[in-house]
Amino acid sequence: MIEDLVDRLRLLRTPGIGPVTFRQLIMRFGSPGAALAAVPDLARRGGGNAPAITTRDQAEREIARAEKLGAKWLTLGQGLYPRLLAELEDAPPLIMAKGNLNLLDKQAVAIVGARNASAAACRFARGLAYDLGQHDLVVVSGLARGIDSAAHDGALATGTIGVIAGGINIFYPPENEERQKAMYERGLVLAEMPPGTEPRARHFPYRNRIIAGMASGTVVVEAAPRSGSLITARLAAEAGREVMAVPGSPLDPRAQGCNQLIRDGATLIQNAADVVEAVQPFESRVRSAPDAYRPLGEMNGDDALGLVEELLGPSPVPVDEIIRLSGASTGAVQMALLELDLAGRLDRHAGGKVSLRTA
Repeated sequence: MIEDLVDRLRLLRTPGIGPVTFRQLIMRFGSPGAALAAVPDLARRGGGNAPAITTRDQAEREIARAEKLGAKWLTLGQGLYPRLLAELEDAPPLIMAKGNLNLLDKQAVAIVGARNASAAACRFARGLAYDLGQHDLVVVSGLARGIDSAAHDGALATGTIGVIAGGINIFYPPENEERQKAMYERGLVLAEMPPGTEPRARHFPYRNRIIAGMASGTVVVEAAPRSGSLITARLAAEAGREVMAVPGSPLDPRAQGCNQLIRDGATLIQNAADVVEAVQPFESRVRSAPDAYRPLGEMNGDDALGLVEELLGPSPVPVDEIIRLSGASTGAVQMALLELDLAGRLDRHAGGKVSLRTA
């Protein structure tokens, strides 16, 4: 088992291999060890240089550090890995977890909102989180200031999960250190980044996809237009989850995002009963784990590579469109994309879109 984890970590930490590429490699080669052996040749076939594969020593050091911090690994397709999160195409292959792992087996609802939230919104979020806990729902949020902190506080006694943008041992914002430590003891904290990683701006959308992906639905309590909370709501909608919003005064800029969500079709939320009713259909999906690495069928990119390159350009296009226009099999197109990806010549975008990297 430790050998499998070492290989997975080596593959995941290799430059240029993200969650989608990782999943494609495992689906093609069957195991992380076989995928590692194939990476150099795939990159060369795609017209690039082989990436510098993470060494066994580097992977073992990270595993030892996680163990020293009291954290556990959640592996996509195995054990307690969140069932709904596993449905995402870009689900994290590995997540570090510290706290009560039993919370992962319960249905979850995300509560997100403004960092500079009003006192009334924070009070509402805290009360909503508490009430959802009475319905045996776990509350997920991002351990940020404002609404996130209020939601975690309200659900701490019944079950709350914090997803952070940095490493599992990093406290951000610093004033949430005691809150995060309390969640190590009474809740659960999840991190995708390696231990010691300070959060950067680019890490927060990655964190948001985990929050939205592991929850049956996302409740936005207060959010200005173009805020991170609206990104989480969009990701929830793209994942086929329920998007809910709490209405606010048109005179408060912090309510504009929520009011716009409701105008665009989000469920209006006034209390916990509204949330419970909205997420009820997702309960059976939480209990059944999908096959995260189902084979794509025959994957031979030799014949498809030229066709795929020809169809790609700097503008993102859906992979389904490439398959349709190329006339090649799904497996052959995916293999060609994999080779281009490992060669550093492909960019992957949200919504299953790809483009040829221009450099």
